[in-house]
Amino acid sequence: MLVFPAPSLASLPYALASGVLHLGYNLFLARSYRSGDLSQVYPIARGAAPLLTLAVTWTFMHEDLTLMGGIGVAVLVAGIWMISLLGHRGMRLDGLTLFFAIGTSVFIAAYTIVDGMGGRASGQPSSYAGMVFVFDAIFLAATAIGMRGPGIVREVAPYWKTGVVGATLSVGAYWIAIWAMTKAPIASVAALRETSILIVMLLSMRVLKETVSLPRLAGAALIVVGAVLIRLA
Repeated sequence: MLVFPAPSLASLPYALASGVLHLGYNLFLARSYRSGDLSQVYPIARGAAPLLTLAVTWTFMHEDLTLMGGIGVAVLVAGIWMISLLGHRGMRLDGLTLFFAIGTSVFIAAYTIVDGMGGRASGQPSSYAGMVFVFDAIFLAATAIGMRGPGIVREVAPYWKTGVVGATLSVGAYWIAIWAMTKAPIASVAALRETSILIVMLLSMRVLKETVSLPRLAGAALIVVGAVLIRLA
């Protein structure tokens, strides 16, 4: 925000709304990871967002569901079903974990749309992205202290190195996404982001040593294919 020109004031409500939505996203995602596998929770959280978006636009905005869109919905739902019901092989995915994973996808769909509109209204997507992360940080820090007390700072302090790395990657990734949504259709950018599901599946096997069964891999691939079909419909 110090380097790039200031965003338009018209984008301020979008940034504030995005900060609130990102707070909900972080809380729901963290709760999902507490009792669910990364390679199981992440595909559900990311993959359900296009399905929810399509359901809302078709039901409330009366947008036509094309043949490609219908096929995409079927493929995506099949992928989620394979991961959540067939792919865990002894790993528990209870109803509450599934609820928070699906809830995460709701926040993803919401903040993606809000930031796509906000980035365009700002005239300066780079500084708008910075403003979004400032509000995100303020809201999340205040919530953490409110829920756990000031001692939470001491609890997380030993993990500052991974925190800085994660924060840098998060800022960089979403900064690019917001910029891209000012140059290309929001739906197209969102569709490309869903391919991260496959990358996470591979990293969970390599880094976290999680067991990823063939149904999980097949389900993740179906989610990506279904998401792309829905966005292209």
